[in-house]
Amino acid sequence: MTRPPLILLPGMPLDAALWEHQTEHLAEVAETVVGDVTGQDRMEALARAVLDTAPRRFLLAGLSLGGYVALEILRQAPERVVKLALLNTSARPDTPEQTANRRKAVDLARQGRMGAVMAGMLPRLIHPDRLCDRALVGSIQAQAERVGVDAFARQQAAIIARPDSRPGLPAIHCPTLVLCGREDAIWPVEAHAEMADAIPGARLAVIEECGHLATMERPQAATALLRDWVLYG
Repeated sequence: MTRPPLILLPGMPLDAALWEHQTEHLAEVAETVVGDVTGQDRMEALARAVLDTAPRRFLLAGLSLGGYVALEILRQAPERVVKLALLNTSARPDTPEQTANRRKAVDLARQGRMGAVMAGMLPRLIHPDRLCDRALVGSIQAQAERVGVDAFARQQAAIIARPDSRPGLPAIHCPTLVLCGREDAIWPVEAHAEMADAIPGARLAVIEECGHLATMERPQAATALLRDWVLYG
């Protein structure tokens, strides 16, 4: 069987470790590569950077920030995306409150307080029951350290300026999976149902007892859903 190329786009401020379980366990059905979403401060440029290094046609999965970039890729080059998976993300633009909180986080990070920023983010990133999971929390913190303050600031700027993607959802015609955690504190199930309802033929999948980082919190469930999507759409 020919394995299709699958591009995985991380959230903020995370890296390839977010997709570690999927990269390993989807290798049988897809050629996975984790895209770089750290180098630009505008969504259009992040999408273009991914497209510039991507094969002609590919499957695309993005989590959180990665989902925003994925939607921008669909705006720029819809003919290149064979299948789409949107995880723990939304098509909505930033609210004024979200923008203000992002700017405060960047200010703190630039003051050398990235650890405090991540400590404040963790209760919204993962299910409350997982806050004492040292391995999970340690991996998230290590990813943030590797991404670094400058890339974190660029990512926040791109997220703040991102457009409202909802008007373009009905134009997405590739097989689409919308996946979220039941207890996602950043983008609730309703935001994912909004996308699934607007994208023709999209499938909504909700993982129970799971927060915003489904691929790490419930890796087996997330991988099983993505495997089914790769194979069957």
